[in-house]
Amino acid sequence: MKIVVMDGQGGRMGAAIVEGIVKSGLGAQVHAVGTNSAATTAMLRSGAATGATGENPVIVACRDADVIVGPIGIISADSLYGEVTPAMAVAVGQSAALKLLLPVNGCNNEIVGAGQLSMTDMVRQTVERLRELTERG
Repeated sequence: MKIVVMDGQGGRMGAAIVEGIVKSGLGAQVHAVGTNSAATTAMLRSGAATGATGENPVIVACRDADVIVGPIGIISADSLYGEVTPAMAVAVGQSAALKLLLPVNGCNNEIVGAGQLSMTDMVRQTVERLRELTERG
């Protein structure tokens, strides 16, 4: 299973997700794709197998991903304070991959009814969902 973790800004959320996946022992390929080099570096330090930065790597990674994980903003052009380009948002949105989107209320995106979970709880729930998917085959 190819899991693409996408994040921007400082990559704190992406790094936590990568770390959670690696520690869980799922055995999946984890690819970090950052909207900037700081985010990519943070995710690589957390254990991602590979990493790349920018618009074209997002487009390429989304082509054959099984699962794409990141904040809800990765499907919204100009979110993450302008770091998600329209082409990035389209690549994520049009990908056949399952998208596990964390309900981060910010950048003019609010998920009504999702509740206010801590970053730790969102990462835990994400890793548990990935475990279900990998066990299902």
